Amino acid sequence: MNYDLIIVGGILLILGFIIGIKKQTWLLSGFNEKRVADKNKLSILLGGYYGIMSILFLAAGVTSFQHTQILFTILIIGFVVLIVYVNVKMVD
Repeated sequence: MNYDLIIVGGILLILGFIIGIKKQTWLLSGFNEKRVADKNKLSILLGGYYGIMSILFLAAGVTSFQHTQILFTILIIGFVVLIVYVNVKMVD
């Protein structure tokens, strides 16, 4: 078991719940919240991404996945893609 990945997965799961379910979009860094027209869609999109990544990190932590740099690379690339998508498609 890799407890570091389990901790990161737990943090992502909590953030996914807070952002996706509770709609606390003020926690999102890098997103211009005031210019986004549909904050509900923003919270569902990013909460879902956090949820999916938390499942991947928790599964990798439990199974002792050896290539953790791949997970963090996917996480960062996903954030960059989401930032670009939101700023291009969802901003008024």
